Amino acid sequence: MSTQVMNTQAARVGKLKGEILAHVMPVEVLGKFGLKKPMPKNASENVIYRRWLPKGATTALPNNWVVVPASHQLSEGETPVAEQVSAQDITATLVEYGFIYRWSNRVEDLYEDDVPSEIKRLTGERMGLLLEMIRYGQLKAATNVFRAGSVASRSLVIALIGANLLRNIARGLSANLASKITGILSASTGVGTQPIEAAFVIALSSDLEADCRSQLTGFVHISEYGSRQAMHENELGSWESYRFICSPHLTPYLAAGGTTAGANTRLTNGIANSAGTEAADVYPMIVLSQECFGDVALRGKGAMNVNMISASTATKDDILGQRGMIGASTYFTCVRLNEGQMAVAEVACSFLV
Repeated sequence: MSTQVMNTQAARVGKLKGEILAHVMPVEVLGKFGLKKPMPKNASENVIYRRWLPKGATTALPNNWVVVPASHQLSEGETPVAEQVSAQDITATLVEYGFIYRWSNRVEDLYEDDVPSEIKRLTGERMGLLLEMIRYGQLKAATNVFRAGSVASRSLVIALIGANLLRNIARGLSANLASKITGILSASTGVGTQPIEAAFVIALSSDLEADCRSQLTGFVHISEYGSRQAMHENELGSWESYRFICSPHLTPYLAAGGTTAGANTRLTNGIANSAGTEAADVYPMIVLSQECFGDVALRGKGAMNVNMISASTATKDDILGQRGMIGASTYFTCVRLNEGQMAVAEVACSFLV
């Protein structure tokens, strides 16, 4: 007797999720990194991340080892007092996000383009960008901030990216025991990682590409890598202990910086500061180590709810089949786990004459 099993026919919902994820993944830059948590069903609206504190550390100073040799000396014939380790739990609450697109049966039946297919593509890209913007908002609010020119506030930033800025950040990360990134979320639809060459990662706006090349002596563009493997399709290049990944979505604080002295030297509101007196745009560059933040990976079964109804499908609410719809939703959160092991560098961007 024939039995209808899962692989008898393609699972429409499963296939749809796969297609949506295929459009989500190219948008992800920040989403490739961080400590990923699965999203099991009926498990709570809270996601809990745990870290174990080293000897002498506290929840306020979680990266400080305090190991005094004199206190470790053993007395003859006496067993030392046993100690315990402590854990710090960091709780983040899931938030539900979603949206719906709708079209008419005439668009589906008569329009010259396959609009439902384009809407399906845009659904994936929009979902990916939505979660990327949640991550960006959370990460650029980090408390470990370095500003170009060593100025005291964002409103004074007019300097460009520079070697000393990045070296100071690397020094600070190392002092806080930050581990270089050695693995990223893989390009598959599963929640898996793939190994990469160890480095700190800088996620930055595509606008800063020219400044990276001109201001960082020894910057190696990805075209010069040879056999070295890129970690992301948007990877720009590398310099010292950093790998740079660009995204047009990592936008600046418009006209939030200092007043520049020279005309046509900086971007302000996305264009040249033609008078030389306008406030410069300030670009946050997100500097990441291995497990400095956590989020819920949009991967695997149950990670996203997506449904599509063709306009030709009659329902009790649309008995004539006049409306097609696609809807996507997910639960998501992003949380900074270790402020000392990540940083934000705020810089201005040069205008290219």
